[in-house]
Amino acid sequence: MGKIMLTTVLSTILLATSVLAAEEKKAEEAKPADPFAFADFSWVPGNYAPAESKMATKYFTPELRLDAAYHYEFSNPKDDTISGSSEVFRHREFQLTQIGVGGDFNYENVGFRFMTQLGMYSTTTPRNDSSPSRGQWQLADAYRYISEAYGTYHINSMNGINIQAGIFMSYVGLWSYYNFDNWTYQPSYVSSNTPWFFNGMRIQFFPSDKLKIEPWLINGWQSYGTFNNQPGLGLQVLWRPTGTFSLLGNQYYGSDDLGLPDRRRVHTDDSVMVKYYEKEGHGISQAAASLTVDAGCDWGSSGVGSPDATCGNNFFLGMMAYNRLWFDNNHYGLTLGGGAINNPGRYLVLVPPINGATASNNTVFSENPGDKFWAWDSQVTADYMPTRNVTFRLEFNHRYASVPYFAGHGGMSSGTPDLSKIENRLTAAMMVRL
Repeated sequence: MGKIMLTTVLSTILLATSVLAAEEKKAEEAKPADPFAFADFSWVPGNYAPAESKMATKYFTPELRLDAAYHYEFSNPKDDTISGSSEVFRHREFQLTQIGVGGDFNYENVGFRFMTQLGMYSTTTPRNDSSPSRGQWQLADAYRYISEAYGTYHINSMNGINIQAGIFMSYVGLWSYYNFDNWTYQPSYVSSNTPWFFNGMRIQFFPSDKLKIEPWLINGWQSYGTFNNQPGLGLQVLWRPTGTFSLLGNQYYGSDDLGLPDRRRVHTDDSVMVKYYEKEGHGISQAAASLTVDAGCDWGSSGVGSPDATCGNNFFLGMMAYNRLWFDNNHYGLTLGGGAINNPGRYLVLVPPINGATASNNTVFSENPGDKFWAWDSQVTADYMPTRNVTFRLEFNHRYASVPYFAGHGGMSSGTPDLSKIENRLTAAMMVRL
């Protein structure tokens, strides 16, 4: 009798355990899939990262970045100043472009992302934003050493909804703010001259694990503050139906000309990427291509005594295209590409640093409606990636502008700066991400 009862109890326990396991499996299968987790997208710029962090804990995943580079400008500017780039700044010197310390905190449905921008970026990124010159409290100093800092509240609906506020990356222009993540060190003009960050809030809607819809409410076009009395509005749509195709669209509307409240801006930035080859082995292991096309304009009053801006004399058209090859199971990389822009009015052209000129105090580079500026560039980049944590990069860039714009041998630190229409530059870099 006792054996029968024991057998019955054990059978009941086993049955209950089996039912619970089946229910848990069913609940797990019914859980919406994580967005874009169905394939490896490390081939896409901005997604290249170590497969996993050995330092991660349940609540915190640390992230450390270092970008050390040496640039040689063939005009050999005597003051070692390089012009016309948002990534390259000094000639014939070893410099730290970026030192990043931070990571991701997560607890239940709440997250926090933080990353520093120490090194050259802490000076060069704020100098391209003129919004701190409106009002007080020195915004450029307040945010100088921060590249990303935002909070997240996650809602378990559809395949996820994230409400985020703070400073976050824009990815307008496709390339990442961090050179480690990209196929090249120097992006073409379309990427280099468009926003790297936004200050505001965004909501990420994931209707499926293959689609993201992300509206923005932000201070302005890569700005710590607002340029006038109107915030910027934006929208990003990202669609990845397969692991070999990515379609990205960014749309923007705002008022981003300092002291010109009647001036308006629209901009569209659209990229398509395709991985067209993949095979393990010591030959070509992957191959991918990208195409980015941008268009926009500024229009409205320019103030007393100046011609008004129109979409006929103050517009932006640009494109960039790249082809990337990986070799020996992705330990080597080769990228060929470039692009071109046409920007009458020069409202997105980076101000040359002539005698310390910045976006706030520019008096040396005309930006009147109709002022012509068109440019093109080409580049070849070779990478060695012994692990997913480090990249050694060697790159050659040829760049041309329709007006004198790049540093000549006389440099940028004299009463009469020496400017050239042509730039040829060699870059060697070591970039680490842990």
